[in-house]
Amino acid sequence: MLDALANLSSIIIPAIIFYIIAYGLMNKCNVYEVFIVGAKDGLKTVFGIVPTLIALMVAVGVLRTSGFLNFLGELIGPLADKIGFPAALVPMTLVKMFSASAATGLVLDIFKTYGPDSYIGLITSIMMSCTETIFYTMSVYFIAAKVTKTRYTLAGALISTFASIFASIFLAGLM
Repeated sequence: MLDALANLSSIIIPAIIFYIIAYGLMNKCNVYEVFIVGAKDGLKTVFGIVPTLIALMVAVGVLRTSGFLNFLGELIGPLADKIGFPAALVPMTLVKMFSASAATGLVLDIFKTYGPDSYIGLITSIMMSCTETIFYTMSVYFIAAKVTKTRYTLAGALISTFASIFASIFLAGLM
């Protein structure tokens, strides 16, 4: 069964590419020219969002190395403990809203300290899979799409993140 899945996964991407090219040729479309136009548009989008990406990465790096996140975790920790949320997860939770890769570094630190199979490790694993990088996603996609009025996006994203955090605590408690 695993061999079949491995073989299937190595065939799927080339098959999809072949299908797209064949579909374009059957519809008398200049596939190469359309690909080049799409690649140019993609590069324009990348160049438009690079400054935002750099700013977010630098900000998270500065906050992490300065010790501010640990300070914030110690400050919010007692309140978090009262609602059943381990204080050790506060920095990772805050960083995850900005950068998944920086949060992954914090996850590895949590795993080294508490272990991946611990209660805190389970909450961490579940949270990483069900929360989103809110501010990164909003800034990148809204800049790329030139959205200026975000309306209720941030409030909705924060509500869904907190719901995911509580679900993570609940699910880890069941395990």
